[in-house]
Amino acid sequence: MSDLLERLRARGWRMTSQRRVVAEVLAGEHVHLTADEVHARAAERLPEIARATVYNTLGELVALGEVVELSMDGRAKRYDPNAHRAHQHLVCSNCGIIRDVLPSGDPLAVLPPTERFGFAVSKADVIYRGLCPDCAGAR
Repeated sequence: MSDLLERLRARGWRMTSQRRVVAEVLAGEHVHLTADEVHARAAERLPEIARATVYNTLGELVALGEVVELSMDGRAKRYDPNAHRAHQHLVCSNCGIIRDVLPSGDPLAVLPPTERFGFAVSKADVIYRGLCPDCAGAR
């Protein structure tokens, strides 16, 4: 069983067949699918699943804090089930592929007190950009 499914069951989330298949599609590392990609993969397992059901389920998972919604560079939103492990993202500037990365050190430590303008900073979202091996090789 995936980590996401385990977390949802522990919360007592009502597990319908549609919700289960969406959670199963989101299982794994480096998963950053669009809603349409989630729907397409879910429909392979459960052909009758409606697009609206997928969108509603993703919205619920985001509201529960079990999935993170990512918006990058005006591209379609992507959904990251790795919501409970601190990580950053590495994004290909060409094709848009996203990978989870775990850089060493605290990203908050990089921001000097003089640049915090009195904010009580509690979180930093860092996005590393570059070309993935496939896109770099094509150039």
